[in-house]
Amino acid sequence: MSTFILLLFALLTPHGPDSGPLPARPGSVSTETQTCIDCHEQYTPGIVEDWKSSRHSRMTPAEGLTRPNLERRVSATRVPAELEGTVVGCFECHSRNAASHADNFEHFGFQINVIVTPADCGTCHPVEAEQYGRGKKAHALDNLEKNPVYSLLVDAIVSMKSAVRGTLQPGKASGNARNETCYACHGTRVGVRGTRTVNTEAGEITVPVLTNWPNTGVGRINPDGSAGSCTSCHARHGFSLELARKPSTCGQCHLEPDVPAYNVYKESKHGNIEESLGHRWTWDAVPWKVGGDFTAPTCAACHNSLLVNAAGGVIAERSHTFDTRLWVRLFGLITSHPQPKSGATHTIKNADGLPLPTTFAGVPAAPFLISPEEQQARRSTMRRVCTACHGPGWVDGHFAKLDTTLSEADGMVLAATGLLAAAWDRKMADRKNPFDEALEQQWVRQWLFYANSVRYGSAMSGPDYVAFKNGWWELTNGLQRMHETVNPARKK
Repeated sequence: MSTFILLLFALLTPHGPDSGPLPARPGSVSTETQTCIDCHEQYTPGIVEDWKSSRHSRMTPAEGLTRPNLERRVSATRVPAELEGTVVGCFECHSRNAASHADNFEHFGFQINVIVTPADCGTCHPVEAEQYGRGKKAHALDNLEKNPVYSLLVDAIVSMKSAVRGTLQPGKASGNARNETCYACHGTRVGVRGTRTVNTEAGEITVPVLTNWPNTGVGRINPDGSAGSCTSCHARHGFSLELARKPSTCGQCHLEPDVPAYNVYKESKHGNIEESLGHRWTWDAVPWKVGGDFTAPTCAACHNSLLVNAAGGVIAERSHTFDTRLWVRLFGLITSHPQPKSGATHTIKNADGLPLPTTFAGVPAAPFLISPEEQQARRSTMRRVCTACHGPGWVDGHFAKLDTTLSEADGMVLAATGLLAAAWDRKMADRKNPFDEALEQQWVRQWLFYANSVRYGSAMSGPDYVAFKNGWWELTNGLQRMHETVNPARKK
């Protein structure tokens, strides 16, 4: 076959939905978006080129609606008429729901929103936006700010302190400094404080002044009042599914010492396979075929991707709530517990009247946590995910091992809590703030760092994190130090 025929064949052959970057389709780009491109190609070329690599640049929402159900990435049953014939470009995203956006401003004749929010993405992806909105991620900022116990912990960690004549004096960290701590992942409240005029090569531009910005935290409160940031995972402006599925993306926030999921994954055999062979995988296929598109689970495979077997049978449905396959919450103050019913965990009240899923004695706040039946249903879903590759005996043995490890790690935390309670009773520490004194901070390490390391290490098969890397060794050592502090006469 001649080179000309081969080239013609390649040009005429339809590209599959995941065939990699294709050029944008100029004929389907709206006039408004083309105006944006003509200018921004000069001033922010990285943004434009990133968008050109995206599916948004080469497929209209109407075309997305024609895909078979399992292949569809547009969950809306219909889209606004003005979006049907154009690809999704700058104007299509940055002009949505203008009336609700405090960050909307006039920009060269167009009304533009600075920030694209989950409410805007929900125009085409309403199911994903709704699922995300009821999960813990969307409530991450509220769960930090509206839970007074967590707020005390944050203040103890990030508040400024200075030494005056040998005495620590508390202070207050600036908003910008605090926004680079817990709020970088949990999110900030992005507000609008007037406008400012900026001199650019294109002339003077008046733009909104955003407060607590920049930020891509998962629970960010946006200027339109919506919660969350789709770009935490689907980074703008390519919005790559591959990027969202890569473990390194989850690793932005889920890191040791407090949430060591990414570190444990990299140590595990699953992580070893992904790092060695992941370059061969089809990361952006929808649905995601186990054993065909990928050969070892990732964060997305276990937690939220639509998985199918070789025959196309559904193993697990897609979910953007992220905990719908999880029956137990590994992270928590202070012990593991059933998953909360609501992502707004600050609304929980335990038997002590605190907004925590368990009491300090480890008693679950059962009315706010999923039922045993729901726990079993979720466990069964995860079992289906695991048995797509492993035999039932292997999976059941792994789950049984996890159950035992959680129970024993929780027991070590309760022992540490008992020592702290004794110190409070003996006036060795002040219980008004359980996080600001040395003994209390050692107690925090016990459950926030060391027990979490054991739990995550066991769940995801990272043995060193169960044993020595912030695991049993540190848990045991810390407990011994607490014992010797609280009971100095009994030190051996």
